Amino acid sequence: MHLAAGVSRMTVSAIKEMAMRSAKVAGTASLTWGLPSFPTPEPIRRAVAEAFREDPDIGKYSLPDGLPELRRLVAQTHQRATGVTVDSDEQVLITAGNMQGLNALFHTLLDPGDEIIVTDPGFASHIQQIRLCGGVPVYWTLDADNGWALDPETLSDKITRRTRAIVLVTPSNPTGRIFAEDALRRTMEIARAHDLMVLLDDPYSHFVFENGSRYFNPASVPDWADSIAYLFTFSKAYAMSGWRLGYMVVPPALKREVIKVHDATLICAPRVSQAAGIAALAGDAAHLEEFSAVLARRRDLICERLDAVPHVFDYARPEGAYYVFPRIRVEHDSDTQFALDLLYEAKVAVPPGSAFGPSGSGHVRMAYCVEDDVIERAFDRIEKQFPA
Repeated sequence: MHLAAGVSRMTVSAIKEMAMRSAKVAGTASLTWGLPSFPTPEPIRRAVAEAFREDPDIGKYSLPDGLPELRRLVAQTHQRATGVTVDSDEQVLITAGNMQGLNALFHTLLDPGDEIIVTDPGFASHIQQIRLCGGVPVYWTLDADNGWALDPETLSDKITRRTRAIVLVTPSNPTGRIFAEDALRRTMEIARAHDLMVLLDDPYSHFVFENGSRYFNPASVPDWADSIAYLFTFSKAYAMSGWRLGYMVVPPALKREVIKVHDATLICAPRVSQAAGIAALAGDAAHLEEFSAVLARRRDLICERLDAVPHVFDYARPEGAYYVFPRIRVEHDSDTQFALDLLYEAKVAVPPGSAFGPSGSGHVRMAYCVEDDVIERAFDRIEKQFPA
C-alpha cells in the first residue's frame, strides 16, 4: 500500500498519543488533554433538543459559510468584544472548530515550502497541520526567563521571502502566558510591514486570572483588520468540544478563497452544532463566571502541588487558559521517556514538552481543566514516585 510521504512521516499528536495510551492504563490520573470537565450548559442543550423537535431542517446541510442567523450573532458578538464592526456575509465563516478553521487557512495560504511562524513553545497541532499542508513551521522562541513572554525584537530575523503568516494564541497553549499588549502591537507592526497575515487562534480569552486586565486582542484595532484572521472556538468557553464548532472573522478577499477549501473538505459545520452555537451566542453566558472561578481554583491547586515538589519540577505561574508547563528537574533521558515512565510506573499522564516545539524540550504540559480529585491523585502519585 502506497502512503503519501507527508502523512507517513507524521505521528499522532503527542497530546492524543498520551491520551490514547492512558486510556489503556486502568486508573490513570490524566492531565493530558485540554478537555474541560464541565458539561455543555443546560440552556444550550435544551435549545438543541427543541430544535430537534421543531426544525425539520436540523439534519440538513447549511450553506458552506454557515447559517445566516449564526453568522449575524457572530458579527454582533465580535463587535461587542472588539468594538470592530464586521459584515456577517462578507467576513464570517462558521467552522468545525478552530482546528478545522486553521487547517483551511493553511491550505489557502501555503504553497509547498512556504513558511508559517509559530511561537516556541506553541500548540503541537499547529505544527502538524502546517507540515501536512506542505509548509514549514518556523519557531519563534519565547522568553523562558521572563515567564515565556513574547519577544517581538527577535521576530524580524524569522521572516523570509517564503513567510506567509504568524500564528498567535493568547493566553498561550501550553504556557498559560498572556502576551503583553506592547509586544502584540509591535508584532502587528512587523507583520504588516512584511505583508503577513496574523492568525489569532482564540480558545482561551474568557479564562484569564489575576492579570486579566492585561489581555489585549489585536482584532480590536480596526486598522489591522485586513491583516488578521480571528478564530474563536466554542470548545472551551461553552464546554462544546465534541460539538466541533467555531468561527473565523477574516478580510472579505480571504473569505472568498478559504471557503473553497472549507467547502471541498467539509461542506459545512454540522447544522445541529450550529443550532447549539446560536443558543450559546444568543444566551447570557452566565456559566462563564462559574467556569472561570472553578478554573482559577484548580490553577491554585495545581500550583500548590507543584510548589510541594520543587525537586521534580519548576514552573512559571500561568496567567490564563488552563495549562502549566513545568520544567523537569529530576534526572531523565528525554521528556518523552519521562512522560512514558510517569504513565506506566505512576499512572499519571502528561504530554512531553518537546511536542510543542524545540524550546519545550525538558518540560511537560499539565492541563488543570480536569476535576480537582484528578489533580490531587496525580500529584500524590508524583510525590510517591519522586520522594524528596
